[in-house]
Amino acid sequence: MGLRVEIDRDLCQGHGVCEGEAPDVFEVSKKGELTVLQADPDASLRDHVAAAVRYCPTHAISLIEVED
Repeated sequence: MGLRVEIDRDLCQGHGVCEGEAPDVFEVSKKGELTVLQADPDASLRDHVAAAVRYCPTHAISLIEVED
C-alpha cells in the first residue's frame, strides 16, 4: 500500500505545523502558502506525515492509503 497526501485548501491557514512534523513532505512560505513537496511520500515518512495530520490545527490534511 502506498500513501497519498491530500490538502483541503479551503481549511489550510498556513500555520506550518505540518512542515515542523514532516519537512520532507511539506513547505510553508513566509506568506503562509503550503506546498506539498511529496504528494505520494515513501512509507518511511508515514509516522511524520501522520503526525502532521494529527496536529494540523485546522484538520486540512488527509493521509490516504492507495494501492500501488
